[in-house]
Amino acid sequence: MNQTSMHAGSGDSLGIVDLPIQRERHTSFPKIEASSLKGSIREHFERASEKYEKDPKILAAFGTEGDDGIGSKAGSLGFTDARLLLFPVKSMKGVFAWIVCPQIIAKFNEELKLAGHEISFKIEESLIAPDCNLLLGNNKIVLEEYTFNVKSSNSVKELGTWLAGRLFQNDTENYFAKKLKADIVVLSDDDFKDFVNLSTEVVTRTQIDNETGTVKDGALFTEEYLPAESILYTNVLTAAEFSSKDEEGVKMASKLFENEGDLRKYFGEFISKNNVFQIGGNATLGKGIVRASFIEPKNGGN
Repeated sequence: MNQTSMHAGSGDSLGIVDLPIQRERHTSFPKIEASSLKGSIREHFERASEKYEKDPKILAAFGTEGDDGIGSKAGSLGFTDARLLLFPVKSMKGVFAWIVCPQIIAKFNEELKLAGHEISFKIEESLIAPDCNLLLGNNKIVLEEYTFNVKSSNSVKELGTWLAGRLFQNDTENYFAKKLKADIVVLSDDDFKDFVNLSTEVVTRTQIDNETGTVKDGALFTEEYLPAESILYTNVLTAAEFSSKDEEGVKMASKLFENEGDLRKYFGEFISKNNVFQIGGNATLGKGIVRASFIEPKNGGN
Protein backbone atom coordinates (compact mmCIF):
# COMPACT_ATOMS: atom_id res chain seq x y z
CA MET A 1 0.00 0.00 0.00
CA ASN A 2 1.28 3.47 -0.88
CA GLN A 3 2.25 5.51 2.16
CA THR A 4 2.86 8.55 -0.05
CA SER A 5 1.91 9.40 -3.62
CA MET A 6 3.97 7.57 -6.25
CA HIS A 7 5.37 8.47 -9.66
CA ALA A 8 6.36 5.34 -11.57
CA GLY A 9 6.82 7.24 -14.79
CA SER A 10 6.36 6.21 -18.41
CA GLY A 11 8.47 9.04 -19.87
CA ASP A 12 7.43 12.16 -21.73
CA SER A 13 3.94 12.50 -23.17
CA LEU A 14 2.25 14.49 -25.90
CA GLY A 15 -0.91 14.72 -23.78
CA ILE A 16 -2.00 17.23 -21.15
CA VAL A 17 0.27 15.73 -18.47
CA ASP A 18 3.97 16.06 -19.32
CA LEU A 19 5.12 13.14 -17.16
CA PRO A 20 2.35 10.51 -16.81
CA ILE A 21 2.45 7.32 -14.73
CA GLN A 22 2.69 3.81 -16.16
CA ARG A 23 -0.57 2.26 -17.32
CA GLU A 24 -1.81 -0.93 -18.90
CA ARG A 25 -2.17 -0.49 -22.62
CA HIS A 26 -5.53 -2.23 -23.03
CA THR A 27 -7.31 -0.92 -19.90
CA SER A 28 -5.41 2.29 -19.04
CA PHE A 29 -5.42 1.13 -15.39
CA PRO A 30 -2.31 2.31 -13.45
CA LYS A 31 0.44 -0.25 -12.90
CA ILE A 32 4.14 -0.55 -12.06
CA GLU A 33 6.33 -2.24 -14.65
CA ALA A 34 8.03 -5.39 -13.38
CA SER A 35 11.45 -3.96 -14.27
CA SER A 36 10.82 -0.83 -12.18
CA LEU A 37 9.52 -2.92 -9.29
CA LYS A 38 12.42 -5.41 -9.33
CA GLY A 39 15.00 -2.63 -9.45
CA SER A 40 13.44 -0.86 -6.47
CA ILE A 41 13.21 -4.06 -4.42
CA ARG A 42 16.80 -5.00 -5.25
CA GLU A 43 18.00 -1.57 -4.13
CA HIS A 44 16.03 -2.04 -0.91
CA PHE A 45 17.74 -5.39 -0.27
CA GLU A 46 21.15 -3.88 -1.01
CA ARG A 47 20.68 -0.91 1.31
CA ALA A 48 19.58 -3.17 4.16
CA SER A 49 22.48 -5.57 3.67
CA GLU A 50 25.68 -5.12 5.69
CA LYS A 51 27.64 -6.25 2.62
CA TYR A 52 25.63 -3.85 0.45
CA GLU A 53 25.56 -4.93 -3.22
CA LYS A 54 28.14 -7.72 -2.74
CA ASP A 55 25.88 -9.85 -0.54
CA PRO A 56 26.04 -13.29 -2.22
CA LYS A 57 22.39 -14.06 -1.45
CA ILE A 58 21.28 -10.83 -3.14
CA LEU A 59 23.40 -11.69 -6.17
CA ALA A 60 21.87 -15.16 -6.30
CA ALA A 61 18.33 -13.86 -5.91
CA PHE A 62 18.51 -10.86 -8.25
CA GLY A 63 21.34 -11.81 -10.65
CA THR A 64 24.79 -10.54 -11.59
CA GLU A 65 26.32 -8.81 -14.60
CA GLY A 66 29.77 -10.38 -14.54
CA ASP A 67 31.37 -7.72 -12.35
CA ASP A 68 34.43 -8.43 -10.17
CA GLY A 69 34.91 -11.92 -11.55
CA ILE A 70 31.65 -13.18 -10.03
CA GLY A 71 30.33 -14.34 -13.38
CA SER A 72 27.15 -13.36 -15.14
CA LYS A 73 23.91 -15.15 -14.34
CA ALA A 74 20.20 -14.49 -14.12
CA GLY A 75 18.57 -14.05 -10.75
CA SER A 76 16.27 -16.64 -9.24
CA LEU A 77 13.60 -14.10 -8.30
CA GLY A 78 11.11 -12.72 -10.80
CA PHE A 79 8.21 -10.31 -10.56
CA THR A 80 5.07 -9.63 -12.56
CA ASP A 81 3.82 -6.11 -13.19
CA ALA A 82 2.25 -4.66 -10.04
CA ARG A 83 -1.45 -4.32 -10.79
CA LEU A 84 -3.87 -1.92 -9.13
CA LEU A 85 -6.34 -3.56 -6.73
CA LEU A 86 -7.94 -0.71 -4.74
CA PHE A 87 -7.93 2.98 -5.67
CA PRO A 88 -8.71 5.73 -3.10
CA VAL A 89 -11.33 8.32 -4.05
CA LYS A 90 -12.63 11.31 -2.09
CA SER A 91 -16.01 10.70 -0.47
CA MET A 92 -18.57 13.21 0.81
CA LYS A 93 -18.86 11.11 3.96
CA GLY A 94 -16.14 9.03 5.57
CA VAL A 95 -13.28 11.07 4.00
CA PHE A 96 -12.45 8.57 1.25
CA ALA A 97 -13.43 5.23 -0.20
CA TRP A 98 -11.45 2.45 -1.84
CA ILE A 99 -12.99 1.62 -5.21
CA VAL A 100 -12.67 -1.52 -7.28
CA CYS A 101 -14.58 -3.11 -10.18
CA PRO A 102 -15.57 -6.65 -11.28
CA GLN A 103 -12.80 -6.78 -13.89
CA ILE A 104 -10.11 -6.07 -11.29
CA ILE A 105 -11.59 -8.67 -8.92
CA ALA A 106 -11.76 -11.30 -11.69
CA LYS A 107 -8.06 -10.81 -12.44
CA PHE A 108 -7.17 -10.86 -8.75
CA ASN A 109 -9.04 -14.16 -8.34
CA GLU A 110 -6.97 -15.65 -11.17
CA GLU A 111 -3.72 -14.52 -9.54
CA LEU A 112 -4.79 -16.00 -6.19
CA LYS A 113 -5.58 -19.30 -7.91
CA LEU A 114 -2.11 -19.39 -9.49
CA ALA A 115 -0.65 -19.07 -5.99
CA GLY A 116 -2.78 -21.94 -4.70
CA HIS A 117 -5.29 -19.89 -2.70
CA GLU A 118 -8.73 -21.49 -2.88
CA ILE A 119 -10.60 -18.31 -1.99
CA SER A 120 -12.46 -16.54 -4.79
CA PHE A 121 -14.35 -13.27 -4.38
CA LYS A 122 -17.66 -13.18 -6.27
CA ILE A 123 -18.44 -9.49 -6.53
CA GLU A 124 -20.75 -7.53 -8.79
CA GLU A 125 -20.93 -3.78 -9.38
CA SER A 126 -22.69 -1.23 -7.14
CA LEU A 127 -21.94 -3.07 -3.90
CA ILE A 128 -20.70 -1.99 -0.47
CA ALA A 129 -20.06 -3.73 2.84
CA PRO A 130 -23.02 -3.95 5.27
CA ASP A 131 -21.35 -1.62 7.81
CA CYS A 132 -20.10 0.93 5.27
CA ASN A 133 -19.39 4.41 6.70
CA LEU A 134 -19.96 6.25 3.40
CA LEU A 135 -23.77 6.11 3.10
CA LEU A 136 -25.72 9.38 2.99
CA GLY A 137 -29.11 7.73 3.23
CA ASN A 138 -31.37 5.87 0.82
CA ASN A 139 -28.43 3.69 -0.23
CA LYS A 140 -26.54 6.55 -1.88
CA ILE A 141 -22.90 7.49 -1.72
CA VAL A 142 -21.12 10.49 -3.26
CA LEU A 143 -17.60 9.99 -4.64
CA GLU A 144 -15.95 13.18 -5.91
CA GLU A 145 -19.00 14.94 -7.42
CA TYR A 146 -20.83 11.79 -8.52
CA THR A 147 -23.72 10.02 -6.78
CA PHE A 148 -24.06 6.24 -6.87
CA ASN A 149 -26.88 3.95 -5.80
CA VAL A 150 -25.48 0.94 -3.97
CA LYS A 151 -26.57 -2.10 -2.01
CA SER A 152 -24.82 -3.98 0.75
CA SER A 153 -23.21 -7.38 0.34
CA ASN A 154 -21.23 -9.60 2.68
CA SER A 155 -18.92 -10.50 -0.22
CA VAL A 156 -17.44 -6.99 -0.12
CA LYS A 157 -16.78 -7.27 3.61
CA GLU A 158 -15.16 -10.67 3.03
CA LEU A 159 -12.75 -9.07 0.55
CA GLY A 160 -11.91 -6.24 2.94
CA THR A 161 -11.48 -8.57 5.91
CA TRP A 162 -9.20 -10.91 3.92
CA LEU A 163 -7.03 -8.01 2.75
CA ALA A 164 -6.89 -6.35 6.19
CA GLY A 165 -5.73 -9.59 7.78
CA ARG A 166 -2.85 -9.92 5.33
CA LEU A 167 -1.82 -6.28 5.07
CA PHE A 168 -1.99 -5.55 8.79
CA GLN A 169 -1.37 -9.01 10.31
CA ASN A 170 -4.81 -9.00 11.92
CA ASP A 171 -4.12 -5.76 13.82
CA THR A 172 -7.78 -5.04 14.49
CA GLU A 173 -7.04 -1.64 16.06
CA ASN A 174 -5.34 -0.27 12.95
CA TYR A 175 -7.39 2.56 11.40
CA PHE A 176 -6.82 1.42 7.82
CA ALA A 177 -7.57 -2.21 8.68
CA LYS A 178 -10.96 -1.16 10.04
CA LYS A 179 -11.60 1.03 7.01
CA LEU A 180 -10.72 -1.77 4.60
CA LYS A 181 -13.39 -3.96 6.18
CA ALA A 182 -16.07 -1.29 5.78
CA ASP A 183 -15.34 1.22 3.04
CA ILE A 184 -14.68 -0.66 -0.20
CA VAL A 185 -17.05 0.30 -3.01
CA VAL A 186 -17.50 -1.86 -6.11
CA LEU A 187 -18.23 0.29 -9.17
CA SER A 188 -18.84 -0.68 -12.77
CA ASP A 189 -15.79 -1.28 -14.95
CA ASP A 190 -16.42 1.93 -16.88
CA ASP A 191 -16.88 4.10 -13.77
CA PHE A 192 -13.72 2.65 -12.26
CA LYS A 193 -11.80 3.39 -15.45
CA ASP A 194 -12.99 7.01 -15.38
CA PHE A 195 -11.85 7.49 -11.79
CA VAL A 196 -8.38 5.98 -12.25
CA ASN A 197 -7.87 8.18 -15.31
CA LEU A 198 -9.31 11.42 -13.97
CA SER A 199 -8.70 11.27 -10.20
CA THR A 200 -4.95 10.72 -9.97
CA GLU A 201 -2.83 13.56 -8.56
CA VAL A 202 -1.43 15.96 -11.15
CA VAL A 203 1.19 18.36 -9.78
CA THR A 204 2.66 21.37 -11.52
CA ARG A 205 6.38 21.73 -10.85
CA THR A 206 8.99 24.36 -11.67
CA GLN A 207 12.73 24.87 -11.50
CA ILE A 208 14.03 28.11 -10.03
CA ASP A 209 17.02 29.96 -11.46
CA ASN A 210 19.46 30.49 -8.56
CA GLU A 211 20.71 33.79 -9.99
CA THR A 212 17.37 35.46 -10.70
CA GLY A 213 15.12 33.70 -8.19
CA THR A 214 12.52 33.18 -10.91
CA VAL A 215 11.34 30.18 -12.90
CA LYS A 216 13.78 29.06 -15.58
CA ASP A 217 12.52 29.31 -19.14
CA GLY A 218 10.87 26.07 -20.20
CA ALA A 219 11.11 24.61 -16.68
CA LEU A 220 7.36 24.45 -15.98
CA PHE A 221 5.95 20.93 -16.21
CA THR A 222 3.19 18.72 -14.86
CA GLU A 223 3.70 15.32 -13.24
CA GLU A 224 1.16 12.60 -12.46
CA TYR A 225 1.10 10.57 -9.23
CA LEU A 226 -0.74 7.50 -8.03
CA PRO A 227 -2.32 8.73 -4.78
CA ALA A 228 -1.41 7.60 -1.28
CA GLU A 229 -3.42 4.64 0.07
CA SER A 230 -3.54 2.99 -3.37
CA ILE A 231 -3.19 -0.78 -3.02
CA LEU A 232 -1.36 -2.84 -5.65
CA TYR A 233 -0.20 -6.44 -5.84
CA THR A 234 2.40 -8.49 -7.72
CA ASN A 235 3.30 -12.15 -8.03
CA VAL A 236 6.80 -13.04 -6.85
CA LEU A 237 8.22 -15.80 -9.05
CA THR A 238 10.90 -18.21 -7.83
CA ALA A 239 13.11 -20.49 -9.90
CA ALA A 240 16.05 -22.80 -9.34
CA GLU A 241 19.28 -20.91 -8.71
CA PHE A 242 21.71 -20.70 -11.63
CA SER A 243 25.32 -21.72 -11.01
CA SER A 244 28.08 -19.17 -11.68
CA LYS A 245 30.85 -20.36 -13.99
CA ASP A 246 34.25 -18.97 -14.90
CA GLU A 247 35.55 -18.31 -18.42
CA GLU A 248 36.31 -21.99 -18.90
CA GLY A 249 32.86 -23.05 -17.79
CA VAL A 250 33.93 -24.36 -14.41
CA LYS A 251 31.38 -23.97 -11.60
CA MET A 252 32.60 -21.25 -9.24
CA ALA A 253 30.45 -21.69 -6.14
CA SER A 254 27.81 -23.91 -4.60
CA LYS A 255 24.21 -22.79 -4.62
CA LEU A 256 23.06 -20.64 -1.72
CA PHE A 257 19.42 -21.71 -2.04
CA GLU A 258 18.97 -25.49 -2.12
CA ASN A 259 15.43 -25.18 -3.47
CA GLU A 260 12.76 -22.63 -4.30
CA GLY A 261 11.30 -22.92 -0.81
CA ASP A 262 14.56 -21.61 0.68
CA LEU A 263 14.45 -18.66 -1.71
CA ARG A 264 10.84 -17.82 -0.81
CA LYS A 265 11.72 -18.05 2.88
CA TYR A 266 14.66 -15.67 2.40
CA PHE A 267 12.52 -13.17 0.50
CA GLY A 268 9.49 -13.43 2.78
CA GLU A 269 11.47 -13.05 6.01
CA PHE A 270 13.33 -10.03 4.63
CA ILE A 271 10.12 -8.26 3.55
CA SER A 272 8.48 -9.02 6.90
CA LYS A 273 11.36 -7.33 8.76
CA ASN A 274 11.98 -4.54 6.22
CA ASN A 275 8.57 -3.85 4.75
CA VAL A 276 8.89 -0.13 3.94
CA PHE A 277 10.79 0.98 0.85
CA GLN A 278 10.65 3.40 -2.09
CA ILE A 279 9.47 2.91 -5.70
CA GLY A 280 9.59 5.32 -8.63
CA GLY A 281 10.87 8.85 -9.01
CA ASN A 282 11.28 11.83 -6.70
CA ALA A 283 12.62 9.86 -3.75
CA THR A 284 14.17 13.03 -2.30
CA LEU A 285 10.68 14.58 -2.21
CA GLY A 286 9.33 11.70 -0.14
CA LYS A 287 7.39 10.19 -3.02
CA GLY A 288 6.85 6.51 -3.65
CA ILE A 289 7.10 5.24 -0.07
CA VAL A 290 5.29 1.90 0.13
CA ARG A 291 4.61 -0.71 2.80
CA ALA A 292 4.64 -4.28 1.52
CA SER A 293 3.31 -7.58 2.82
CA PHE A 294 4.36 -11.03 1.60
CA ILE A 295 1.58 -13.62 1.32
CA GLU A 296 2.82 -17.21 1.21
CA PRO A 297 1.56 -19.35 -1.70
CA LYS A 298 -0.61 -22.32 -0.75
CA ASN A 299 0.62 -24.71 -3.44
CA GLY A 300 4.36 -24.51 -2.77
CA GLY A 301 4.73 -22.61 -6.04
CA ASN A 302 5.16 -18.96 -6.97
